[in-house]
Amino acid sequence: MALSLAANHTGAIRIASAAAPAPPVARKNLFELVPPAVSGISWRHTNGRSPAYYLPESTGAGCAFLDFDNDGWMDIYLVNSGQSDFYNPQVPLKNALYRNNRDGTFTDVTEKAGVPGNGYGMGVAVGDYDGDGYPDLYVTQYGRSILYHNNGDGTFSDVTEKAGVAAPGWSSSAVWFDYDNDGRLDLFVCRFVNFDKSANKFCGNEQTGERYYCIPSVYAPARSWLFHNNGDGTFTDVSKESGIASVLGKAWGVVATDTNNDGWMDLFVANDTEANFLFINNRGKFENVGFEAGVAYSQDGRPRSGMGVDSADYDQDGWQDLFVSNVDHEMYSVYHNSHNQTFDDMAGVFGIGSITRLMSGWGVKFFDYDNDGNLDLLIANGHPDDKIESHSDRVKYEEPLLLFHNNGKSFKNVSSTAGPAFAQNLAARGLAIGDFNNDGALDVLIAVNNGAPVLLKNTAASGNHWLGIRLIGKKSNPDAIGALITWQAGTLKRSRLKIGGGSFLSSHDPREVLGIGPLTKIDRLDIRWPQPSGKIETFTDLHVDRYITIVEGSGIKHP
Repeated sequence: MALSLAANHTGAIRIASAAAPAPPVARKNLFELVPPAVSGISWRHTNGRSPAYYLPESTGAGCAFLDFDNDGWMDIYLVNSGQSDFYNPQVPLKNALYRNNRDGTFTDVTEKAGVPGNGYGMGVAVGDYDGDGYPDLYVTQYGRSILYHNNGDGTFSDVTEKAGVAAPGWSSSAVWFDYDNDGRLDLFVCRFVNFDKSANKFCGNEQTGERYYCIPSVYAPARSWLFHNNGDGTFTDVSKESGIASVLGKAWGVVATDTNNDGWMDLFVANDTEANFLFINNRGKFENVGFEAGVAYSQDGRPRSGMGVDSADYDQDGWQDLFVSNVDHEMYSVYHNSHNQTFDDMAGVFGIGSITRLMSGWGVKFFDYDNDGNLDLLIANGHPDDKIESHSDRVKYEEPLLLFHNNGKSFKNVSSTAGPAFAQNLAARGLAIGDFNNDGALDVLIAVNNGAPVLLKNTAASGNHWLGIRLIGKKSNPDAIGALITWQAGTLKRSRLKIGGGSFLSSHDPREVLGIGPLTKIDRLDIRWPQPSGKIETFTDLHVDRYITIVEGSGIKHP
């Protein structure tokens, strides 16, 4: 007979007899680490760390899920550093394109595909800019960036010069979106500080000569880029006339979203040691209203070290909310949309502020990891300075991932129960979401600075039902960025805007997975296509637990 503790009516503890407790039930991990020996992904990021502590060494790199060969399975792209004015690797470095073998493994096809990169890489943005049905790659770099056109035969061509999108300088994140609603994908490219080898500054202990990575405040800000798609394979730099060039920043992350529900995609840009931008799209002209909206500064009116961003309607009130990650002692922000072009920071209310106070965040994504219909939150963390622990006793260089579960009213930190991968410490940077094994459970890819990427398989969504949809625009832009998706199953009704970009230096599975929990059928699905179409198409009585493709004006495309 076992003994248990119980309280009597006076509140005192008494000892009572009880049956032996049942053996503990093994707790299922929410995510499982897929080791390189299983996935076949042997590539590693190299930052070229030098005694001179050049700032780009601390910031990369990004990653992407994409279906480059249109076989219905997500492939993987990983960005590396390389040749630059401050780095000359003894062995040439390359980016990596891994083809999905449809059995949980991947094969390196970088050389065959022709996408190795040609400089010091940062991030990647995926989009079908010419509407031929195949996703193209824009690789941002320190120095000049690259546009790889997908030839549709498993290979890519470098068309940067013809297209006119080299974006010289230090480019970071980029996003494809249709800013002028002409049905073609345009390109926004974040530009970080004005920097080259000759401008490298000494930061550290002047008495001992010990260096560490500089805070970006010591470098001058720069303007970002907006390129208009001309529809003939070329782009025009419209940064000045669109209003994008009217403000200077130190841009890291960007997301294209519609914060005021007017059908024109806005841009939220995270700046490091400068005010964040919220570019409101006034029919193709942009106005930065970050200060007025309450998303430019911290709550005490100071610029922070904004890095990763995302946007989603996390509380299903019909308005897009925002998220930005920052460096240690600044806390991250969850900006709730007040429906009047202002935002309230809810990070304190949700406990996210206190949890992240001593952390530094990069990649971030709202996604429904358990397919219950609510958007959860994942954040990749790691301090930018690998010597931070030598001059701070509370901040660590490598930090754990954070996972917050959305119960429909608030966010709960479930990182401690998410699996062994969440107990690891990483110098994480980019973060991409995608379903690499097509089971409807969204998986995770993390890019690690100067290390191997981390691939996590989602095991949390089993038992809940879902429908995966790929949208193909015809009159509207090919990737349907800006489409509003609404679905209803029984009493469950949800909506989701198909945003562009988000996270940090990374690109996501273009398909949307619609979770419905234990329900077994989607009664109604509405697609409101982006402008210039704006057409609403309705589908009813849809079977679940499968992927479908919906072509604008042609309905569901069957294999």
